Amino acid sequence: METTKAASVFESLASGVRLDVVRLLVKTGAQGLVAGDIAAALQLPPTNLSFHLKALVQSGLIGSESQGRYLRYRANMALLGDLVDFLVAECCQGQPGQCLDMQAVRACIDCGTPAGDAAAVPPP
Repeated sequence: METTKAASVFESLASGVRLDVVRLLVKTGAQGLVAGDIAAALQLPPTNLSFHLKALVQSGLIGSESQGRYLRYRANMALLGDLVDFLVAECCQGQPGQCLDMQAVRACIDCGTPAGDAAAVPPP
């Protein structure tokens, strides 16, 4: 991941509401949540939430899938994993295996996307 892409994605997280939404969607994994459930969980008015969801979808941090008249949102675990990789790439003088078990971090990368449903979460 290039610095400009990482900076753009981090800029999208520079809101407490957006950070809470992403963390909530990471917690729910492949199941994701519909907007009403996100709003209820975070005690946000729907109009406020829709503004933040749109920004997060545009950044690629979350994806949405139409389910009838609802949209189900899921965290883009691959992009989040790329961000972690970007941050620790130079860890321990370029040998992150010495100080952080990156395989354990990467083990969850695919848990945010249902099997065979790559369209549910846009690529980075």
